Amino acid sequence: MAGHSIEQRAITAEAAHAAVAAAVARAGELGIRINAAVTDASGVLAAFLRMPGAFLHSVDIAIDKAYTAAGFGFATAQWAGMLQGDDALRLGMPVRPRNVVFGGGLPVREGGVLIGGIGVSGGSAQQDEECARAALQALGLDEA
Repeated sequence: MAGHSIEQRAITAEAAHAAVAAAVARAGELGIRINAAVTDASGVLAAFLRMPGAFLHSVDIAIDKAYTAAGFGFATAQWAGMLQGDDALRLGMPVRPRNVVFGGGLPVREGGVLIGGIGVSGGSAQQDEECARAALQALGLDEA
C-alpha cells in the first residue's frame, strides 16, 4: 500500500537570511532601496529585510512575490506571457489575493527541488529580479 505523505524540503533559516542580505547588497550597488522576502516551499515567510527608505507598500509586495514564486514554482515575470491570449486567466489571476503577476519573484531550488521563493520590491521589475538573482547566486543556486 502506498504511503499517505511525501517528504518536503525547505530552505534553512541561515540560507534565507543570507539570501535577503545578498539581495539588499545588490540593491545598494544599483542605488535603489528594496524590501526582500524569502518564503519556504509552502509560501510561509522565512526571512525579510527592509532597507531604510524602501517603499512602505513594497513590504507586502515583496512577501507576495516570494509567495507567488514558491506557490507556482516559476518566476513571477512569466505571468505576462502566460496571461496573453487567455481572457479568463488574464482577468482572474491578477485579482487573486497575494498573487503577483510582474517581475521580482523567483523560485528557490536546490538540486531541482523547490525549497522556497524570493521576492524583491522597490525598484523596477527588472531591478527587483536582478536583486533576487543575486540572492540565488549568493547561495550557489540558479533558476533551474
